[in-house]
Formats: sequence, C-alpha cells, structure tokens
Amino acid sequence: MKKYKKVLKISAFVIFLFIGILVAFPFVFKGKIVELIKQNLNNSLNATVDFKEADLSIFRGFPSATVVLNGTTVITSKPFANDTLFSADEIVLKIGIGELFKDASETVSIKNFKVDKAHLNILINKEAQANYDITKEKNSANLSENAPKANFEFSVDSYEITNSNMHYLDESTGIALEVNEINHSGKGDLSLENSKLSTKTDALISFSMDSVNYLNKNPVKLEALLGIDLKESTYSLLKNEGVINQLPLVFDGFVKINEDNQEVKISFETPSSDFKNFLAVLPEVYVKNIENVRTSGNFEIKGLIEGVVDETHIPKLNISLQSDDAMFQYPNLPKAVENISIKTFVVNKTGLVKDTYIEIQQLSFRIDEDVFNANAKFSNLIENPYINAHIDGRLNLKNLSNAYPLTTNTPLSGVLDANVTTAFDMRTVENGSYEKTHNTGTLVLSGFNYESEELAKPFKIDKAALTFNPKKVTLNSLNAKTGQTDIQANGSMTNLLGYLFNNEDVKGQFNMSSNVFAVNDFMVKEVEEKTNSREKQQTKQNEIPTKIKIPSFLDCTINAKAGTVFYDNITLKDVDGTLLIADEKATLVNLKSSLFDGRLALNGSVSTKTETPLFDMNLNIDAFNIASSFKELELFKALAPIANAMQGKLNAALSLSGNLNDDFTPNLASVSGNTLAEFLSTKINPENSKVLSLVTNQLNFIDFSNLNLDSLKTSLVFENGKVKVKPFKFNYQDIGITVEGGHGFDASMDYGITFDVPAKYLGKEAASLIASLKNEDTETLKVPVAASIKGSFSDPKVNTDLKQAVTNLTKELAAKQKNQLVNKGKDAVKDALGDFLGSEKDTIPNDSVTKKDPVKDTAGTLIKGLFGKKNKKKDSVTN
Repeated sequence: MKKYKKVLKISAFVIFLFIGILVAFPFVFKGKIVELIKQNLNNSLNATVDFKEADLSIFRGFPSATVVLNGTTVITSKPFANDTLFSADEIVLKIGIGELFKDASETVSIKNFKVDKAHLNILINKEAQANYDITKEKNSANLSENAPKANFEFSVDSYEITNSNMHYLDESTGIALEVNEINHSGKGDLSLENSKLSTKTDALISFSMDSVNYLNKNPVKLEALLGIDLKESTYSLLKNEGVINQLPLVFDGFVKINEDNQEVKISFETPSSDFKNFLAVLPEVYVKNIENVRTSGNFEIKGLIEGVVDETHIPKLNISLQSDDAMFQYPNLPKAVENISIKTFVVNKTGLVKDTYIEIQQLSFRIDEDVFNANAKFSNLIENPYINAHIDGRLNLKNLSNAYPLTTNTPLSGVLDANVTTAFDMRTVENGSYEKTHNTGTLVLSGFNYESEELAKPFKIDKAALTFNPKKVTLNSLNAKTGQTDIQANGSMTNLLGYLFNNEDVKGQFNMSSNVFAVNDFMVKEVEEKTNSREKQQTKQNEIPTKIKIPSFLDCTINAKAGTVFYDNITLKDVDGTLLIADEKATLVNLKSSLFDGRLALNGSVSTKTETPLFDMNLNIDAFNIASSFKELELFKALAPIANAMQGKLNAALSLSGNLNDDFTPNLASVSGNTLAEFLSTKINPENSKVLSLVTNQLNFIDFSNLNLDSLKTSLVFENGKVKVKPFKFNYQDIGITVEGGHGFDASMDYGITFDVPAKYLGKEAASLIASLKNEDTETLKVPVAASIKGSFSDPKVNTDLKQAVTNLTKELAAKQKNQLVNKGKDAVKDALGDFLGSEKDTIPNDSVTKKDPVKDTAGTLIKGLFGKKNKKKDSVTN
C-alpha cells in the first residue's frame, strides 16, 4: 500500500511538473520563437516584416505550439519605399513543439496557419517593376557567407484566410483587379512530394481596364481539388466547380512552373446548356430571382487556355459564348425577349498579347415586333485598340422595360431606330484626329420621355434625328418639350468620340428656337437627402428651383430665337441672340428682346465654374416702362428705390458685374458698375413714396405731382453695395432743385436736396416785407432751402432748414427796409438844403398843387432855424 502511495505521489509530482513546464514554456520560448520568425522572414526578403504583438501558447493547440501575431505588416523597400505590401490583424501559426528548439539556420515546419483581416496591395508601376518582387537572390551581396539560411516548410493540415482583401494595379497596362471579402480555406499535407489540396473560396471580384469596369463586385465561388506534384512543380485541377455571379463552370487542366516560364492548359465549360446560364453572366443587380425566369433555347460557354507564360507570351485563347433561337420571360413582366442569337469569341492564336481580339459575330433579339441586330470586333486591345461595330434595328423602350427588369424607377418610353456603323482606333481618338474615324448611318429617337432627379420637369422628345459621317454628327432635327418649354433645334457636333472616350467637351454649333422658353424648367433645387418616395419627388418638382449649373463638357455656339422667355417673374418677347458656352461659362452676344413695353439689347456672360456664380453684363435699355420694370426687377429697385412713384419711359445704358445667388439673381452686395439714365415723359405719384410724402409735408411750396422730369438725365455709380448719384439739377416751376448723395442696396439712405426757393414762397411775414420794400431786386430774391434725407426707404428721416431759412430771410429783409428808410431821410435833408441855398425869388405858382413831404418839411424848417438871417428891431424917436 505504501508502495502505491509512493507511486501516486511521484505521478502527481510528474504531472504537476509537466503542467508547470507547459505553463512556463511560453515565457521561456516566446522571445526565441518571435525572433526566429522575424529572422527567417527578414533574411529572405527585401522588406521589413514586423508585428505589434506576439503571443505563444501551448494549451491552445496542444500538442502543437500556437503562435499568434497581431498587427503584422510587410513594408517594401525601393523603388516602393515605405509602401505596405501586406498587413493582417491576426496571424495564427501552429508549430510542432520540437520546432521551438531549432535555431534560425534550420528549417521550421508550420503545420497550420490562419490569417484574418488581411490586406494585400500588389502594384506594378509604369516601368513594369512589381512591389511583390521582394525575395532576396541566393547570391545577394546583402547576404554574408555566414548569414543564416531562411527556411520555412509547410506541412499543412489545414489553413484559412478570412475577411480579407486583395488589390492589384498594373499601371503599365491600366489593368485593375480587386478581390474583396475573401474567405478561403484549404486542407492538405504540403510536406508530401505528391499531395492533394482541397480548397473552398468565396469572394467579390471587380475588374477594370483603362478605367472601363467589366466586373463590379461580382460574387465568385470555387470548390477545387488540386493535385500538387512538388517534384515536377505541377498543379493540376482534379475536380473543380466554380460560380461567377450565378453562372456555373467546371474546370480541368494544369499549371506547371518552370525555371523560366509557366506552362498552362486549362479548359472550362458550362455544365449544362440552359439559357439561364446567359442571365447568370449578367451582374446580379440586373437579374434578381432568375430561378423563376421562363427560358428556352441554349447558351454555352466553352474555353481553352493553353500555352506558355513568360515575359513576352501569354497562353493562346479560344473562348466562345453561343446561343441559338433562345428566349426568356420574367414571371411578373408581360413581354418576352425572343429569337435570341449570340455568337461571341475571345481569341488569341499566337500567344502574343497584341493579337488578342474579341469578336461579336452576332447579337440579335426580338421584343414584340421590334428586331435588334448588332455585331462588333475589338482588336489590338493592349497597344492601340481598334473598334469596328454595326448596329441595325428598332428598339421600343417601353417594350424593353416590359420584358427586362431595369433598375431605373423611371418608366421608359420611345422608339429608337438605328442603322449606324463605326470604325476607329483609340490612338486616333486620343490624338483628336476625329476626321480619320469612320462613322456612317442614322439614329432616330421618337416619342421619348425621361424623368430624373437632375431634371426639374420630365423631358419629352417628339423626334430627334442624327446623321453620322466621318467628320461630324449632324442633328437634323430635334423637337422636344419640358414643362412649358418647347425646343426645336438642328446643328452638328464634331467630336462625339472625344466626348465618349476622352472626356472631352462636346463641340458643336446649333440653331435653336422656341415658342415658349421657361428657364425654371431647367433649374433643379438641391436637396441634402435623396429619396425615392413618389411624394417627395412630386414635392420637389413643385418647389421653386434654386440652382443651375452650366455643364462643363459643353463647348458650343447656339443661335437662339424665342417668342416668349420666362425668367423668374420677367417675361421677354421676341428674343434673338447668340449663346456661346465653354468652360462652364455662357456668353450672350447681341441678345435683343422686347421687355417692359420697350427694347433690350444685352451683351455679357455668366460663369458657374467657381463655387459662387459670376456675371458681367452690358445692357442698353430703350423706352422701358418705368413702373413695370422697377416693379419686377430687384436690381432696378435697388438702383432707384423711389422709381415706384414714377410713371413714364426710361432710356439707360448699364454696365454691371458681380456675384449671383443660387437662383441666378444678382447678389446686390457684390454688384459694381455704372449707369446713365434718361427719363422721358415722366410723372411722379408722391403718395407711392414715403420719402417724397415727407418732403412734401415739410415744404408746402412744392408739389411733386406737378414735377416735370422730361429729358432728365442722371448718372449712377454702384460698388460694394452702395449707389452714388452724381449731382444733377432740374426745375419745378421757378424753383431750382439740386440732388446729390447716395443709398445702399440694404435700403439705407444719405441724400441731400437743395431747393433754390423764391423768397415770396416763404411765408406771410416775408411776403409783406417784400411788398413794403417795393424793390425789383426783392421780387426775384431766392433763398436756398436744404433737405437732408436719411434712414431707410421704409423708415425715412427727413429734415429741412426751412425755419432757419425764413428767419434769415426776415432779418435780411428787415435790414434792407431799415437801410431804405435811412436812405430816404438822407435824401430829404439833401433836398431841404437845396431849397435853402437856392434863389429867394423862386416862387411857386399859385396854381401849382404840390404835396409836401413832411420829412422834407421838418428837415427844411430845422435847417432854416439854424442857419437863416435874424430880423433887426427899429429905434423909436420922442420930442
């Protein structure tokens, strides 16, 4: 019994010791294994491998050791210095415990690995250098003779790559490939010379070439059993089935890796010939629920890729897509697409990239009674693509939407008749030598109706007819309508291919006429939230549009005529002029129109290239109705606010520039320029103006309703939101009036008016003084009366110096009267002295009646008493 207890104690001790060793093991070997991995990788790569955190566990994958690397990165060296080739959130490696005792010179065997949230960025630059070419050469000068060898051996039981992405870009060819949401797993023992690897793959693939998208996040599934012969470096497809979108394909063949090249022979085909295979080729967004689609006929894909891959060769290609007399119909749509014939080939017979071509020998179908045919060939795809295509047939757009589930929410209508042939190479197009292209045929669209959030109203084309020739595309006719607007146009474009392939401007010259043209029909209100609800779309159409943008791709001349043009609340008649559009700028040349019972001539431009639209205009106005024009035009209201009290005609020449608001009305605070205006047969209704009413109330000698402003001319200068009036003069009866000052577009005022008023109008006291003087000078005496107008046009403040002017006048007249009396006194004294010194014999005839002047008499008596001779007394005698 004691013996058994002893054995149990020893066993327990061994177990606890073993557990203790397992617990302590990661702490002892963690640093070594981390350093071992780094050394092996960095010694074999021209790149820097690092990770934020590493962990080693025995229990997690016992009896294997588990190494967890977090935040792993591979940073490349020149010529891709500091680029991230690879990154992963987590890498989990399972390694035999015995591998932990090896040094960096020995081969490390990895049995299992898992990579989560990895990102692989592959780049080939324009010099054909690849950023993934980071493996060091065996005889690299960077390695010393004693440098440790870097060896990893994969003895894989299983592996996983989850939630990962790969991006491939070849700048030299313009090819871009993205594989997103990669979930890939495999099982097999790669340590064997001959083994089998079973794999499963799910991913989304996007592929583009020269900015043209051929695949856009198309789902791909692949289950493959690979035969691996490490001795011969051959990888065979033993049992493989994949799905692209919903198209199933089976594969067979092999890839053999040689020292200087790779040998490839892979064949593939659809496992069945059901025409649903064709629908499965199309992006899934366009072919929802194809399992319920009724089909007949066949569709087959077959391909063979065979040959050598090296620096100058690719495998030979022979891929075909064919269908004969097929049809399909969606269960919820009334029309079927019938008589479908497809013959398309992708071929390369030489193994040279430049000799690859795609040929669509036939593509035809019928919907109802409409038949559509097309064929095309695309050759020399890499160096200088050459395109030769022909389209012939009729397509009823309504029938198309009734036969195929289009993604647009807008119902289509209209008939397209096409008979067009085109042939050109891309180099010719890129060089702008469009005259060397070959385009012939006609294209007619009739009964077309289009609705979009980018249009304020539905756009309807009754008929549009195009003719193609090698030099240009001619618009023979266009009859269209949107909202109130009708359009008739013809003209030509000279670079349709440049617009389609080079993002060049549409260059052309057109003649356009309209009976009615409403600018608001083309203006769209910008909204922050987009919605597909019918209610909000209807609300949006009913709202007042607030923004318009001149298309950047237009470079054309339009000779335009319109019977009536509606712009905001303005109606123009008999519009005729030329519109030049280029570089997001519209320039009006010699535009003439009837407006406000007069004529308008306009030259100027509007640009929407900057965030804030700009305008620059010169206007000549002939006989505008003042009341109408100043009522409807905000700019005119701002230039002359009291014009709402005026009636008559206006001639003016305006030069102005500034910013536009989103609704294309001038931003008054930014407007600058000048104008010279002439008023004809003008009358004033002062009751329509607070300013004039206040002035009339304070100055009773003037009645603005009797003011005659005929042929009055005035000059205005406006800038920085201010209007400055050059001083001008006019008369009201015998009162001279001088006006000067200015106002702001914010309706603030600072004006001064001087009235040169005859003194007789300035009250009874002044009038009686003038009458008592009986002097011709006082009859024409005028006094300046100043009026100051401040405040705003809605709340004006009017002050005059009338009282002070009357006071000053009274003092002046009193002084004149005093001087006049003094002068009278002096004259009387003078007359009296004359009488005294004159002859005493002078007598006054008895029959003369003379009215004596009491002042003279008084003065004369006084003078005589002072200066006359005294009478002597006679002596008396006595006896």
